[in-house]
Amino acid sequence: MSDHKESRGSSAWSPFVRIALVEDVGQGDVTTAATVPTDIVGQARIVARSSGVIAGLGAVSETYHQVDSEVAVVLETADGQRVESETAVVTATGSFASLLVAERTALNFLQRLSGIATLTAEFVDAVDGTGAKIVDTRKTTPGWRMLEKAAVAAGGGHNHRMGLYDAYLIKENHLAAAGGISAALERVAAVNTGCQPVELEVASLAEVDAALASASRPNRIMCDNFEIDDLRVAVERIRAADAAILIEASGNVRLDTVRSIATTGVDWISVGALTHSAPALDLSCLIERR
Repeated sequence: MSDHKESRGSSAWSPFVRIALVEDVGQGDVTTAATVPTDIVGQARIVARSSGVIAGLGAVSETYHQVDSEVAVVLETADGQRVESETAVVTATGSFASLLVAERTALNFLQRLSGIATLTAEFVDAVDGTGAKIVDTRKTTPGWRMLEKAAVAAGGGHNHRMGLYDAYLIKENHLAAAGGISAALERVAAVNTGCQPVELEVASLAEVDAALASASRPNRIMCDNFEIDDLRVAVERIRAADAAILIEASGNVRLDTVRSIATTGVDWISVGALTHSAPALDLSCLIERR
């Protein structure tokens, strides 16, 4: 945990913050330039207005740093920390004008990413004790995948593949083009010289059986939109055939259904909503003269 830690920004966040500031500030904040004297010093306090899990603090400190390198940023919390309403999250001190220019961009990063971390933590709590891991998907905001997957991790979740390049995931459209499960698995096996993970999405128990019958079994089997009873049978069949195969459940996963899915014995439960439907965490920023 970071306790009252001064931060001077991070190069990892730099390109994301740069794009956001260009989008928001453009040629300059005309309102602040017209109304705020340049010699006024202020202190900005970002405060949680509801309970949640914090993520994205690196973007906040980098935003203040890019706007004005003289602004002193103190992190009152840490990524992954659960906070209650009215908890101080960040304090920044410096030029009042600079604090105003940075305010919205800093909040946009922090509210969005903390919202993802908070929703992830709710799913993680819902499956506690079952052994199942909550994982994300590629259903991310374009350009923000690295940030959003980091927020999932901050909330206690786990990352699936980062993109199309770091694992094979054979889905129904691939099967249609390749000519079926066996053909698709054989094609992948022939070219997978880097030994990347191979995952197969199946939609029925018959497809589970076909995957297990293949000479080129996948490392992972994703059971998509299975009824609970069928999912339990699928887990039993896969475990009996090859205990090393990782079993993932996906489709129609909600907070009110995730625990029943977890109790079937699956290893992973992938939840697209973590990144495409997480509500922003309620945070506010108040700036006062010093």
